[in-house]
Amino acid sequence: MLPENLADHPIAAALHAQFPEAVQQAQLATGELQLHIAPEQIVTVCRYLKDTAGFERLSGITGVDWWPKDPRFEVVYFLHSVRHNNRIRLVVSIAENQELDSVCHVWRAANWYEREVFDLFGVVFSNHPSLDRIMLPADWVGHPLRKDYPIHGHRYSYKDE
Repeated sequence: MLPENLADHPIAAALHAQFPEAVQQAQLATGELQLHIAPEQIVTVCRYLKDTAGFERLSGITGVDWWPKDPRFEVVYFLHSVRHNNRIRLVVSIAENQELDSVCHVWRAANWYEREVFDLFGVVFSNHPSLDRIMLPADWVGHPLRKDYPIHGHRYSYKDE
């Protein structure tokens, strides 16, 4: 649902008209449009924003852990239109064991960003071409940016190396 102050925003209005169930919340935050998107609509919305609205660049994806709240995670997408000098943030809220569709088929750069979010937060992106750890060893247990991860970390023995 679009608030009245964003009903005239061209991108928000076009997106809401095209996909009325996709936009759950909208606001201007730090001067940029921020849209909360329904998880099942993220790929459709991203494809539309790239192909129709000119957001040809995905400049980043990150995660936020709101533990102990539910839904626990937010996945935040930072989009950039070089042509129109415009930026937008998409936010998707998901539960702890809920998978989110990968946007790798929309922007190839999503491959590395989604792997980082998977590695550090444990968010699983379905249809990802190679969802492997990217920052930690393959046999690492846990996801260190989760709020319930031990502050001291897990003990790791280097004596065998």
